[in-house]
Amino acid sequence: IEKSIPLLEKTTVGTSEHRGCFTCHGHAMPVVALVEAQRRGFAIDDKNLRAQVDHTVADLNLGKKRYLEGKGQGGGHPRSGYALWMLSRVGWKPDEITGVVSGYLVHDEKADHWRSTGNRPPTEVSSFTATYLALEGLAGFGTGKQKERIVERREKALAWLIRTEAKETEDRVFRLLALKELGAEEETARAAAELRERQRSDGGWAQLPGEGQKSDPYATGSVLYALRRGAGLAAEEEVYRRGLKFLLDAQHDDGSWYVKSRSKPFQTYYESGYPHKKDQFISMAAGSWATLALLFAVEKEGEPD
Repeated sequence: IEKSIPLLEKTTVGTSEHRGCFTCHGHAMPVVALVEAQRRGFAIDDKNLRAQVDHTVADLNLGKKRYLEGKGQGGGHPRSGYALWMLSRVGWKPDEITGVVSGYLVHDEKADHWRSTGNRPPTEVSSFTATYLALEGLAGFGTGKQKERIVERREKALAWLIRTEAKETEDRVFRLLALKELGAEEETARAAAELRERQRSDGGWAQLPGEGQKSDPYATGSVLYALRRGAGLAAEEEVYRRGLKFLLDAQHDDGSWYVKSRSKPFQTYYESGYPHKKDQFISMAAGSWATLALLFAVEKEGEPD
């Protein structure tokens, strides 16, 4: 964890310097991990944390007109959802712009779930990811005027989650988290069991189904996060301990984790400060998930989530 933190901080700085907009992989994920680290007594750069929060809020305000029009910013529901999730984790209080963004998330009253319009697997491709992030965002930042619509959207989303099959690990991770958010205890337990059953012999999880797929830190870290947050799996349990061992063995000497990208690049390349060159963006997200999973293993007994 101590080796990972400086890299994640460097990543947020580098991403902000090269990208004027908020990003899921370079802002949301590292910041969520850094906040969790600070919560457990690890030292982080408070000034940098505030800078990344300000960067995110400023970006949301730039998109205010589009949110009010129901169009949102590029990246759609996952982008706005990740931004609100991050702000929730840092303790940001509801304000005008968060209310505008939550209004965008509930404007389509006929929809039964939220969609990802991007094709940047695994982070920005799954409708399960978009749905959980929207539910989390509305839970933290929905306004009183939006209450009735939020209730309706939650009911429709639950029905969609129950009837819709998850195909990839990303789907299963966020389906579990969404079911937990909606209080569906039996469905949550079944979703957690599905994830546990897919643990591989090396202790990790693969992003895609199939015997030929390899375990990787992104899938493994996100699964352990979901099992801890969504199903209350204790770090002492064998499933979790085997996952931790996989992550510890996979961490590089520089503190990073490596995952090969499955996305086709369409933005101008830049160095964020995280290693692994063209695979740095998925790797920084993997490093964030892995760090979160490790952090849950150093919680004091009885410490609340």
